[in-house]
Amino acid sequence: MTTEQAHTLDELVASWRSWMERRDALSVRDVDELESHLRDRVDSLTAAGFADDEAFLIAVKRLGGIDDLSREYAAEHSGRLWKQLVLDDSARSGDGEAATSAVPFLHRANGLAVALALGVGAGIAVKATELLTGEPELVVRNIAVLVLPFLAAWFAWLRRPPVATLIGVAAAFAVVTLALNLYPFDGGSSTVTFATQNSATAVLATIGSIVALWLVTGIVEAGGVWQSDRTRMDFLRFSGEWLVYFVLIAIVGGALSGLTIAVFASIQVEIMPFIGEWVLPCGAAGAVLVAAWLVGAKQRVIENIAPVLTKVFTPLFTLMMLALIVAAVMQWNLVDGSRDLLIAFDLVLVVVVALLVYSISARDPAIPPGWFDRLQVLMLAAALVVDGIVLVAMVARTGEFGWSANKTASLGLNLILLTNLAWAAWLQVGFVRRRVPFGTIERWQTGFLPIYLGWAGIIVLAFPPVFGFV
Repeated sequence: MTTEQAHTLDELVASWRSWMERRDALSVRDVDELESHLRDRVDSLTAAGFADDEAFLIAVKRLGGIDDLSREYAAEHSGRLWKQLVLDDSARSGDGEAATSAVPFLHRANGLAVALALGVGAGIAVKATELLTGEPELVVRNIAVLVLPFLAAWFAWLRRPPVATLIGVAAAFAVVTLALNLYPFDGGSSTVTFATQNSATAVLATIGSIVALWLVTGIVEAGGVWQSDRTRMDFLRFSGEWLVYFVLIAIVGGALSGLTIAVFASIQVEIMPFIGEWVLPCGAAGAVLVAAWLVGAKQRVIENIAPVLTKVFTPLFTLMMLALIVAAVMQWNLVDGSRDLLIAFDLVLVVVVALLVYSISARDPAIPPGWFDRLQVLMLAAALVVDGIVLVAMVARTGEFGWSANKTASLGLNLILLTNLAWAAWLQVGFVRRRVPFGTIERWQTGFLPIYLGWAGIIVLAFPPVFGFV
């Protein structure tokens, strides 16, 4: 084997090893043993006349599928896997195995300390803003620019992106901050009226800032390599996993708060104001960072939960939309429906896209099309019909009542969703018929992230002045 061939083989093995080390069921010692078997097989195949890359691919195939290996090791070493579900000092101990691990989240204990420190910082930022301004509605409007910089700092600590990336992300945060706080959403007076006047553009700007800055934060998570379909899909996968953990933390935190209030009430101590004014807002801000840490630290566990949730809710949402179509055909209520009803159906369509994206991110592309892929075709077809009905209703309401910020934002979102769903359905049909590769479906969805970011930016920056800040 020449020096150049050895260098190529080392790169291939390093790539394979990096992927294997992301499996929590496999220790560094386990991966070392597997690598030894892999190299032995490669040597045998190259001696038989195969090229390095051919020998490597055949050896990996014969060694077994990565996920099969993970399951095999998880079954054999279940005690080790369960121990990783609790915090211990293994990452800080003198164990050479832990100390030399090349897992992306290298020092979990240290990572938790950083995440907790940033979470405390986010909570302090939220509460300090409220105390300094005396305006809770201002905190609500600025929630993205108060909390997400700490999440971006967490990603920067992990990924070490280029300085130019950090400067660009910081500039985006600064622009959004200025827009949220300098725009006269009250029509020009010095009093913020986000809550009292229920300014439509203020509400839209708040929602748009959360979406836009979340996606901008994803640039840091991607290490600045935002053009890559793989890194975009990784961030979508992170977002879904993060949401699962955040909801779980919120449920447990709400239950604990309720129990604490009840216990203190039994001894005539009123702590509900303290819980509501301090614990909940600071805890919610901190949970953003803790959930992000959990996604990385317990990645393999949540990857087993989220696909199950997707497969449970996809049939349910499909049935709901089919029932909605039948009701609309029989009564045509949607065309004359209220604004709140149309917003609700917009949210349903957003959930459909989320279910589709996350099922794509969790799917093994090597598995041939099955029943779930065909069910997704039905879900997408139903979503397209519902989207068409909602668009007809929106156009009718616009013609009757005129343009407004809410209707324009909703109409734009529906057009984006219609384009996404229509071509996604076409690609899904092609995949089921084995005429479209799975990678094309992935690239279509990741390619929409800049479109969502652009629309959110327009809502934050352009809608308020266009619609008179009302």
